[in-house]
Amino acid sequence: MFLSDMLNKKLNLPKPAEALPGRANPIPTASNHFVSKRPLKGPYPDGLEKAMFGLGCFWGAERLFWQVEGVWVTAVGYAGGVSPNPTYQETCTGLTGHAEVVLVVYDPKIVSYAQLLKLFWESHDPTQGMRQGNDVGTTYRSTIYTFGDAQYQAAIASRDAYEASLRGAGRSKITTEIAPAPEFYFAEEDHQQYLAKNPYGYCNLQGTGVTCAIPAAASA
Repeated sequence: MFLSDMLNKKLNLPKPAEALPGRANPIPTASNHFVSKRPLKGPYPDGLEKAMFGLGCFWGAERLFWQVEGVWVTAVGYAGGVSPNPTYQETCTGLTGHAEVVLVVYDPKIVSYAQLLKLFWESHDPTQGMRQGNDVGTTYRSTIYTFGDAQYQAAIASRDAYEASLRGAGRSKITTEIAPAPEFYFAEEDHQQYLAKNPYGYCNLQGTGVTCAIPAAASA
């Protein structure tokens, strides 16, 4: 019964009354990106835009995006839950409701939001619900949190197009959560750019092998 109860907590988003209390103040994190040395929390140069994605364990997901030309800085953190300023250990219980996500600050003159969406879809399996491979729980759900209506509409259009491609390949329905960006809580310093500090560290990212053809409607 105990194991079953714990699994249910990991697979179901908590109601506010069930969530951990969190804390009033942000948890400590790094000041600068370990690879680019740019400030994680800004200020960001004028003309840059933000995107936010969750595609399983945020260690490997962040590395994908910081390697993209035109991405100015990345950071990992927690979003989409209930508890304010959660810790890594708290999110792993499933009792904060947060997903592990990557904040991407990018130059739209160099890389488009549509290109980031394509990387997102092709780099994981968005049909698995509250898991990503062997990583099980609400923390690892697939998410796109959008900044503005243009990003939201682009995300929806890309989802619909990719779902058609996945269905054609015999895959299941996409379960990705698409919603306006909630508050982003920066994760602890040791999680920031983890795979740059630990090149042989854990990475469970695995795509479906199905190509994502971004429609013109998704070119935000």
